[in-house]
Amino acid sequence: MAGKRMHAVEYNCYGEGPAGLTHVEVTAPAPKKDEVLIKVEAASLNPVDWKLQKGMLRPILPSKFPFIPVSDVAGEVVEVGFGVKKFKPGDKVVAYLSLFSGGGLAEFAVAKENLTVPRPPEVSAAEAAGLPIAGLTAHQALTQSAGVKLDGSGPRKNLLITAASGGVGHYAVQLAKLGNTHVTATCGARNLDFVKGLGADEVLDYKTPDGAALKSPSGQKYDAVIHCATGTPFSAFKPNLSPTGKVIDLTPSFGSFMTFAVKKLTRSKKQLVPLFGVPKGENLDYLVQLVKEGKLKTVIDSKHPLSEAEEAWAKSIDGHAIGKIIVEP
Repeated sequence: MAGKRMHAVEYNCYGEGPAGLTHVEVTAPAPKKDEVLIKVEAASLNPVDWKLQKGMLRPILPSKFPFIPVSDVAGEVVEVGFGVKKFKPGDKVVAYLSLFSGGGLAEFAVAKENLTVPRPPEVSAAEAAGLPIAGLTAHQALTQSAGVKLDGSGPRKNLLITAASGGVGHYAVQLAKLGNTHVTATCGARNLDFVKGLGADEVLDYKTPDGAALKSPSGQKYDAVIHCATGTPFSAFKPNLSPTGKVIDLTPSFGSFMTFAVKKLTRSKKQLVPLFGVPKGENLDYLVQLVKEGKLKTVIDSKHPLSEAEEAWAKSIDGHAIGKIIVEP
């Protein structure tokens, strides 16, 4: 692979959206210690990708320009670095590349061995590529923050999942229903049947009065809210929370952190919890196995060739995708 050229998509500055993406031919990366080189078969976009381009974490990320974005990939191992024991060339895998390194919008990408897991034949590259950020975020929010046991062994919980037809939301509904939960979900009117099909017990159109009020039609008080949307303050959820209910904010703003601090200082039993994603290889492997067993599915909104990555980028920014947006080299 030394010196091999590849097609990639990068950007050179903050804030230009799809117009800022540039198609380039660059030298394929080489795996270092404990890394694998993957021939990318599918990559998945997440809102964090274009938010970083917009300057969400300026000047921390991207750490340098030009930057090849996207962290979710699935494909085939073609080379391994020193010390790699779990994989060999020819293995089918799915990997999380990290927001710091990116590299997914390319024909080849380098991943850490500990954030790479095997992909069984029953799971397509596109299905697997949707899992790393969105699937792991949903898994962490439910199991660590909301205390849901996905084997159904825990106490029954009432959950609200907002933006339930999106990337994280559609995984969260399915995973929650593996546990002992009653799920109320919000989405747009055109996606009501889709979210019901994922297993939600109750579905609210967020544009209706009841949907805007976030009230369960059956009068449930929520033990936890998996808040995948943006722009809804804690005060909107508070009347519908159980006495010890919590709102788990997956896209926390400065206001969220202020609310979190105030709730902690006043020892309020109703809490707002900003989520900080901590990807773990064993959890990604668990999700892949659920897909293999037919207990979890990746719903694919659309597929785009790498040569038309700008179209996929614009669709993600638009914010109305159902499930995951996939780019295929």
